[in-house]
Amino acid sequence: MRIEARPTLILNAQEPAKDAIDLYWLVGLLKDIRGGNSLVLASKNSGISYRGVWGKLNQVEASLGVPLIIRTKGHGSKLTEFGSFLCKFIEEMQESYAQHGMSYQDALQREIKKYQKIENARWNFYSSSDSIIQKAATEVKGFILKIAGSGESLEQLLSNNAHIAGYHVSDEKSSQTIHQRLRKHHIEIFPVMKRTQGFIVKKGNPFNIQAIEDLLNPRIRFINRQISSGTRLLLDTLLLEQGIEPADINGYLHEEFTHSAVANAILAGKADVGIGVKNIALENGLGFVPLKDEIFFIAMHKEMLSHPESSKLIRKIRSYSGNTSGYKAISLNRQIQNWL
Repeated sequence: MRIEARPTLILNAQEPAKDAIDLYWLVGLLKDIRGGNSLVLASKNSGISYRGVWGKLNQVEASLGVPLIIRTKGHGSKLTEFGSFLCKFIEEMQESYAQHGMSYQDALQREIKKYQKIENARWNFYSSSDSIIQKAATEVKGFILKIAGSGESLEQLLSNNAHIAGYHVSDEKSSQTIHQRLRKHHIEIFPVMKRTQGFIVKKGNPFNIQAIEDLLNPRIRFINRQISSGTRLLLDTLLLEQGIEPADINGYLHEEFTHSAVANAILAGKADVGIGVKNIALENGLGFVPLKDEIFFIAMHKEMLSHPESSKLIRKIRSYSGNTSGYKAISLNRQIQNWL
C-alpha cells in the first residue's frame, strides 16, 4: 500500500472533476519533450492519444495564458522558458509531497496495525445462556461467544480453552466454593448483575403454578434445562430441598439449551412450564413465577485484564442489566460480600 498525493490543476472551478489536469501526468509529458522526444512519442508514453494531448495542452495554455511548448513544423516541439520553469516547479512540488506523504503513510500504517490487532483479536468467551450477555458480546469486538452451562464454562476457563467465562450462582455457599477454586488458579472474578429465575408459564398461568411441588401434577408438561447449566443446578437443588424425585415430574428429561428455547417451547404448546429468567418471559408475553434471585459473574485469566475490551464488556453487561426488567446491575464486591 502507498499513499500518493497527486497535485491537480483545476481549469474549471464550476466543474472541477470534468476539467482537471493531473500535474504528475503533465510533468511526465513535458520531461519527455524536454528530453528530445516528439509530441507524438510523448503522447504515446503518457497513455493518451496524440489528439487528446493536444486538447489538454491547449486547455492548460488557455487557462494559464502562457504557452508551454513551441511547435515548429518539421522541427518537432520544445519547451518554452515558462514550460521549463513549470516542469521544474512541479518536480520540486513532487519531492515536497513525497516527503510529507511518507510521514502520513507511516502514521496511517501505525493506525492500521493498531486496528488490525483489535479486529483480529479473538478471545473465547464461554458463558451461560443470557440475552444481556449475548447482546454485550456482539457489541464488543474480539470476543467469540460460545453458549454453555455455567459448569462447562468454568471448566473451559480452567483448562485454558476459554479466556473469559460467564456463570451464575443462586446461593452464597456454592458461590464461595467456586470463588475459592478460581482464586487458586489466579483467575479474577467480577460480579456483574443480579437476575431473577423462576417458572416461565403460559399467559395467565392456566395451571396456577406457584411452587416446585406443583410440578408433580401429571397433567403439567415441564421442560428442563440441560445438565451442567446453572439453571438445572438451581432446579435440582430446589427439588432436593423439597424431597421431590425428578422422575416424578412429567418432562424432567425434556431439555433445552437456552432460556429463549424454553420460552419458545411453551409458546409452541410443547410444554406448560419451564424454568428460566424473568426478562425472557416478559419479552415473549408469557407469565412468570419468581423462585430465586441469583448473581451472574464474569471470570477471566489475569492477562485478560490488560485488554480494554474486557472492561468494556463488563461495563456493557452492567449497563444493560441496570435497564432491563428482572435484572439489577452489580459493580462492587461489597454488594455481595457474603458470596465471595
